[in-house]
Amino acid sequence: MIGLLGSSIGVFIGVTVVLFGGAAILTGQGLAAAWRPVWQILPYGLLLAAGARFLTFALFEGELLSISGYVLQVLVLIGLEAVAYRATLAHKMVAQYPWLYERAGPFHWRPLADKQ
Repeated sequence: MIGLLGSSIGVFIGVTVVLFGGAAILTGQGLAAAWRPVWQILPYGLLLAAGARFLTFALFEGELLSISGYVLQVLVLIGLEAVAYRATLAHKMVAQYPWLYERAGPFHWRPLADKQ
């Protein structure tokens, strides 16, 4: 598993999921709160994964140039960003336009049904 991740599973979970995952969630929320387009999670995810890869290398003697480890970190971080982005956007749509939309789950909204 060390060859695929470029580090141990504990370091991967601690650095990527916990530390940089929190940053990814906040990034996704910030992008949605500022009404930025969803494609902007991609460059932020790439940068966050590069930071996570460097921190893994510098603090825990992981492989710096592990392509598979970087790709896995990118996928995890962009996934967390996308979830946070969509949940925040759904909340904002319902909160800002309560006369137009209602919640249809944690990630969706729908046009308000006419109540006659």
